Amino acid sequence: MTQRLRSMGFVMDSLESIDIEADTTFVLMLEAQRRGHRVFFIDPADLGVEAGCAVATAVPVTLQREQGHHAETGPARFVALDDEFDVIFQRKDPPVDSDYVTATQILALCRRCRVLNRPQSLLAANEKLYTLHFQELMAETTVTRKIPQLLAFMDKLGGEMILKPLDGKGGEGIFLLRRDDRNLNSILEQSTGFETRWVMAQRYLPEVRHGDKRILLLDGDPIGAVLRVPADHEVRSNLHVGGRPERAELDADDRRIIDTLRPALRRDGFFFVGIDVIGGFLTEVNVTSPTGVQEINRLEDRRVEAEILDAVEVLLDGKSPETRNFGT
Repeated sequence: MTQRLRSMGFVMDSLESIDIEADTTFVLMLEAQRRGHRVFFIDPADLGVEAGCAVATAVPVTLQREQGHHAETGPARFVALDDEFDVIFQRKDPPVDSDYVTATQILALCRRCRVLNRPQSLLAANEKLYTLHFQELMAETTVTRKIPQLLAFMDKLGGEMILKPLDGKGGEGIFLLRRDDRNLNSILEQSTGFETRWVMAQRYLPEVRHGDKRILLLDGDPIGAVLRVPADHEVRSNLHVGGRPERAELDADDRRIIDTLRPALRRDGFFFVGIDVIGGFLTEVNVTSPTGVQEINRLEDRRVEAEILDAVEVLLDGKSPETRNFGT
C-alpha cells in the first residue's frame, strides 16, 4: 500500500541551535523527511491568530547530518495551520514561561491538524507538578516558596534535600542542600526569588549515583530507556552537564510506575513523554520536549525515531483506538 505523504510542522527552538548528535527533534525531522513527508520549521515567535484560526510563518527545511550545514531552508510561507499541516510537534524546550504558554494557547486553536502533545494538557501540566498526581510513586516532596517551610521540610528529612525550580530544564538550578551549609539561606533566597517563586524540594535519593533512568513512553508504553550516570563531581545526571549514558533495562519498579501512569497519559493526550526514575521512585514526567532518542539509538543500535513516526502515521490514519484522545 502506498504511504500517504503528510505535511509536518515542528514548533521548536532555532535550527541553528540544534546539536545533531543529541537532539531528538532533529532525528524526528530527519525520519519524517526520509519518508517523504514535507517538513517545516516554525519559530514560536511566528505563531499568531487571524479570524480565530491559528496561523504561522512556516519555513520548509531540508536536513542532513552535517554539523553547521544540517538545515537548508526554503522560502517562508504564511499559512493557516489547519489548512497546511496534518500534524504539528510542539517541541519548544522549557522554560515554560509566558511566551511558551502563549504559543501553546495558540496551538490549542487548531481543529483539523493534530498537535502533539495536546496543547490543553501541556498548559495544565507543569512537568514537576504533574508528577504529584502520582504521589504514591514519588519520594517525599513539598512545593512552596516559603523559606521556613523548606527548612522545616529539610529537618524532617534529616538535614538533606534536593531543591528544583518548577520551570527549569536540563538540571538547571538544581541543588543538593545540607543543613550545615553556610550558604543554605542564600541559596534558598536566590532559588525562591526571596519567596516570590515556588520551588520543589524532595528527599535526596543516593541511588542517583548509580544513574537516573530516562524512560521514553509512546502512547503510555515504553519504547526505550537510557541510564544517565552523574560525573563524580556532580549531583546532576543530565547528559549536557557531564552525565554518562549507559544502556538500561526496565525492572519491576519501572513497569509498576509505567502501568500506573499509562491511563492518565492516554487520557491527557501525552503522546510522547520521558519519565525519570531514580531508585524505583518517579521524579519527573517530561511532557514538553523529551529527549534521549539518539542516546538509546547508539547504545542499542536502533532507530527509535522510526518507531515514533510509525505511531504518528497510524494516529493520523485513525487506525488505533488507543490513540483517539491524542492531539486536538
